[in-house]
Parts: sequence; C-alpha cells; structure tokens
Amino acid sequence: MIVKTLLAALVAGLIAGVFMTAAQELRVVPLILHAEEFEVKEPATEPPATTEGQQQQQSSLNRSSVIGEMLSALSPVTPAYAHEGEHEEEGGIMFGMSRFSGTLLANLVAGAGFGLLLAGASLVFNQPITLRNGAIWGICGWLAVHLLPAVGLPPELPGFPAADLQDRKIWWLAAIVLSVAGLYLIVLRGEIVAKIAGLVLIAAPHAYGAPQPSDLSSPVPAVLGAEFAVAALATTLAFWLVLGVISGYLNERFLKSA
Repeated sequence: MIVKTLLAALVAGLIAGVFMTAAQELRVVPLILHAEEFEVKEPATEPPATTEGQQQQQSSLNRSSVIGEMLSALSPVTPAYAHEGEHEEEGGIMFGMSRFSGTLLANLVAGAGFGLLLAGASLVFNQPITLRNGAIWGICGWLAVHLLPAVGLPPELPGFPAADLQDRKIWWLAAIVLSVAGLYLIVLRGEIVAKIAGLVLIAAPHAYGAPQPSDLSSPVPAVLGAEFAVAALATTLAFWLVLGVISGYLNERFLKSA
C-alpha cells in the first residue's frame, strides 16, 4: 500500500514537472528575458583598428555565427532562449545543458519531490489522496509553498532589488513550515481553538516581516514585475492542481488493482 502510494506520487510528480516546464516556457520565461533587457549594459566602445588577418578572422567568425543561427532554427528550443549564452558561462548552465534542459530537469526533480512530500503528508495525516479531493490537496500545497510565502516575498524578476539571499531563504522556509502547520489545523481539525491557532501560525511570519532590500530602485518597470508575479503564481497553481489530481487518479487505480 505505502509503496504503491509513493510510486503514484513519483509518477504524478514527473508528469506535473513536464507540464510545469511547458507552462513556464509559454508565459514565465519570456517575461524573464524581457526583464533582462532592462538590466544595465556596458556602453559601446569604438572598435580597435584591425589588421588584414584580423579582418579575415572576423569574417570567418561572422560566417560561423550565420551557420549557428541557421542550425538554431532547427532546434526544438523556442526563440525565448536565443540570448541565453549572453548571461551564462560557456558550456551551459548545468553540466553543459541549455537553459531549457536545465529547467526541465529541475522541474522533474521538484515535481517528484513535491509529489513524495504530498504523499507522505497524506500517509502521516491518514487522509488518502483521491480523484475527488486531489485538487484540494493541490491547492493546499500551493498555498503553503507559494502563495502564502509570496505575500512577504513575491516572485522577483532579474534586476529587481532583493534582500540578502540567506535571510530570504530562512524566512521562506519558516513561512512554509508555519503555513503547513496552520493549514493542517484549519482544514483537518474541527475545533475552533485549532482553527484560530492555525490562523495565528499562518500570520506569524508576516507579522515578523520578510527581509526587504534597503534600496527599492530598479530599472525594470514595476508593471512587468507585477505581471511576472501573477504568471509565476498561476503556473505554480496549475502545477499543484495537476500534481494533486493525477496523484488521486493513480492512487485510485492502484487501490482498485490491489
């Protein structure tokens, strides 16, 4: 029973990870690359005089660049990654992979991990995930991991000001833990005192306050940041709904076959 539940969660997480990559490709990634255009660039300088040999070498490089553009047109990766090499070291972002491949791998790992966590929570609370309540499990996961922490630390675009990374990580993890505990008391406990305690736990990290940068100036338009935050939260909501529903469907199939 436990093995089948964890296996269903793993499969559902991988499917949700693929879905998440497609959703990010359509909406989130273009916003990120658009924001990168507003980052400060080095001023153009006058090109130094070149010798005849250097001119021939430059001409050869230009021809290679044209060939590279022609080959890139045949690539399954969308044009959103056309400038990825301008911000990355040679060889790709991770083990020589492109940004798209790295994102897909990261989403597969995250999907499998969140799926196993969701299944573990259902086993601990003795509340099996089914096709009927799968969406509710997914919404609770999205609230705890994304929406409630985003009240203090919304998704940020490149070029946006941010506080110290370590401080943000600590606050974000604390907000998730307290949100999970609060949602458990609100959703799964019937006592009024438990529900009030759940609300207090959810509000605690926000009452304390998330780390904020000292300087809020940014070259990226605020409307673009707001659009990115909405897109990021919407895609993660879709991810958790897919994860919860598919987990419930696979659980019921495994239970029927047992």
